[in-house]
Amino acid sequence: MKVFDFNVLKKDILNPKYFNDWVLDDINDYHKRYNIYYGGGGSGKSYGAVQKMILKALFNKRKVLVIRKVGNTLRHSIYTVFKSILDKTGIGYKENKTDMTLLMFNGSVFLFKGLDDSEKIKSIADITDIVIEEASELTEDDFTQLDIRLRPLNEKYPQIFIMFNPVSKVNWVYNHWFLNTNENAKIIQSSYRDNKFLNDDYRKMLEDLKNTNPAYYKIYCLGEFATLDKLVFPIIHKQLIGAELVRGLPLFAGMDFGYTNDPTAIVWGHYDKANKTIYITGEYFKKGMLNDEVAETLKNLGLSKEVITADSAEQKSITEIRRNGILRIRSSVKGPDSVIHGIGWLLQNKIVVDERCINLIEEFENYTWEKDKKTNEYVNKPVDSFNHGIDALRYGLEKMMKIPGIRILK
Repeated sequence: MKVFDFNVLKKDILNPKYFNDWVLDDINDYHKRYNIYYGGGGSGKSYGAVQKMILKALFNKRKVLVIRKVGNTLRHSIYTVFKSILDKTGIGYKENKTDMTLLMFNGSVFLFKGLDDSEKIKSIADITDIVIEEASELTEDDFTQLDIRLRPLNEKYPQIFIMFNPVSKVNWVYNHWFLNTNENAKIIQSSYRDNKFLNDDYRKMLEDLKNTNPAYYKIYCLGEFATLDKLVFPIIHKQLIGAELVRGLPLFAGMDFGYTNDPTAIVWGHYDKANKTIYITGEYFKKGMLNDEVAETLKNLGLSKEVITADSAEQKSITEIRRNGILRIRSSVKGPDSVIHGIGWLLQNKIVVDERCINLIEEFENYTWEKDKKTNEYVNKPVDSFNHGIDALRYGLEKMMKIPGIRILK
């Protein structure tokens, strides 16, 4: 493989003004099989990793598999990053929008696939490199299967680029990369402070989290792993849930409202009362949703005729959504200590979550009990972070609960 010579390459392609300093420090290194890019929001880690991958593919013909856990999250995330960099640098390519494939003029190709379409991935041969966006969404077995597939016969320096936010230490990425030393891995940490392209308004918003949400600031701003405090839900079961497993079980659906800083979260599944098992089969998280869009989304998700229990604090929104055709949406019932009672009821059940519910799994792995600052003891109150989907789950299961002091209206 040809090593980059900065004195020979065209200045408009490798002009330092287009790169963060930490990206230039790494861009010439192909000798480690695993390149781990982790850090907080706004750090530019994904952008920097893609810059390196594109330049590698520009000077050496490559067949690159770009992965996320759920395929439909690719188009508006890493796929857009690849296209943006190709367009800005003027590198010629052809796009197949249907298959989400980008073919460079020199024959290098980027194939974008979700692990929820595993059969198509198995049919792809001669992969030279793999790029994994939001690797913490994967399971360790997912990663192992991808690692095994990267075995090109004639290409040197096959690499896996792995990007993620350092969420909970419960997540497999912490155990895999940080508790064990791997001499074939290069780990690069970055935060918003390392991104010279970040606009001032976004930078200020991140820095304001120091005071408004310290837990988010530590993870999403500084790019540090959260200390493994006492989890509210210490045991959840993650697996693919097929239709046959929940056939005949009553469906539940719940919704927590958000807009600018927090997402609107919709969570649904089935409850097996006889075996005290909650099966969470679907989720939808999105910021900036107006009520007519929420209604349309519920229709598209096939939930328009189901009972949907939503946060009672948003009575106006519930009324507007009902006027848009979601006739069975209802308000949650909040009584004294309803959060604690709801959590207590959930903990009496086995919780099985479909492994494609990546946002809800992240919440389960980071939802902790609060500590008293004076005594350093845990109190009977959860930290108000990583809870939008969990709140939606509580609302959705409200009609299944029998909680003292809270009357559930039918």
